[in-house]
Amino acid sequence: MYQIPNKAFKERIEKYLDGQHFMKLIGFQIQSIEPGRVEGVLDLKEVHRQQRGLVHGGLSATLADIVAGFAAYTVVPEDHHVVTAEIKVSYLNPGIGHKLYAVGWVLKQGRKMSFCEAEIWCENQGRKVLIAKATTTMATIFPGDVPSPVV
Repeated sequence: MYQIPNKAFKERIEKYLDGQHFMKLIGFQIQSIEPGRVEGVLDLKEVHRQQRGLVHGGLSATLADIVAGFAAYTVVPEDHHVVTAEIKVSYLNPGIGHKLYAVGWVLKQGRKMSFCEAEIWCENQGRKVLIAKATTTMATIFPGDVPSPVV
């Protein structure tokens, strides 16, 4: 289904996860990395909720961005990178529960862009409800296109 130019994509992503400080800060964990597909989970805490106790929309958007972006990473060569060029999130149901599940996949792989989707599911009392769906465009960064950031 996908061209996988880097057969060690899983190890590459696991290495990049060490540098995902924001992802660690919010408590999101990647559970599955497959060609063109990434899944993860987050145990909800008070800090993840908005003023009425629902899952914050920004959290849902962040998780969608993470899983779609890493799904795109699975289909680019080892010396290439991926950044979000565009994301649209539709909020379908209120996030009420104790755990979020995020899944992202590549719809269409291109040389310069990959078109991806993501879904965010909230579990409450053993029942999962789809709370958000995202479409994204992930731009491929070729070697030498962007200098490394100064930290």
